[in-house]
Amino acid sequence: MDIDSLVRQNKNDLAGLEQVLSYRFTDLRLLQKALIHSSFAFEQTQIDKNNEILEFLGDAVLDLVIGHTLVKRFPEMREGDLTRLRSSLVNETHLAFMARELQLGDYLCLGKGEDASNGRNKSSILSCAYEALIGAIFEDSDYVTAAAIICHFFIPAIDAKKEELLMADAKSRLQESLQEEFNEAPSYRLDEEEGPSHQKVFTVSVLFRDTSLGAGTASSKKEAEQRAATVALEDLNAIIAKFKL
Repeated sequence: MDIDSLVRQNKNDLAGLEQVLSYRFTDLRLLQKALIHSSFAFEQTQIDKNNEILEFLGDAVLDLVIGHTLVKRFPEMREGDLTRLRSSLVNETHLAFMARELQLGDYLCLGKGEDASNGRNKSSILSCAYEALIGAIFEDSDYVTAAAIICHFFIPAIDAKKEELLMADAKSRLQESLQEEFNEAPSYRLDEEEGPSHQKVFTVSVLFRDTSLGAGTASSKKEAEQRAATVALEDLNAIIAKFKL
């Protein structure tokens, strides 16, 4: 079975995937190729191409589009934070999640062994197939079209991941930023502790040169510190400018 025969055989499935993507391929062979895992190509001697080259291309396109989108969306964000945010969006776990949202596993061409071992739900296979799908769209159209499709699916995730990133390690990022600019680290002060021993609420301030940069309240000191640091990070550029005067 060659690629053209495979396209004819899977015509209805490919049309269904096009509908999910809101994109109609000029060359359906590109879409089909994006769905061919190496295990399937190995078993089908007349198919000498799998989705690995399209995966390579899609990986580069995703990095560029997501990076460009983040820079435009968050012009105040520092390079290290932009890098971390992009990484959280294009890593295997998140791309596999995006693939599952499209039910991409249902469309994959897998070898018998890979199919039998739950390959349609493996994150490694799904993330690579998602990259290959983006590569196929780019190859079939152009950068602007591919970017529009990527943004359609990724914008909700970008906002969610930004909040997740800000809360995940705000203390470390605030310390890195202040040490980079002033070679000094912030400190934290417990302002208030309320409630019974089993249900305490802590309020903590983050200080720099005896000036409060922000405060946070939570059920643990550690979380309150993270929230205080998050508040400081929201106005970091102004804080740095103030202390440079």
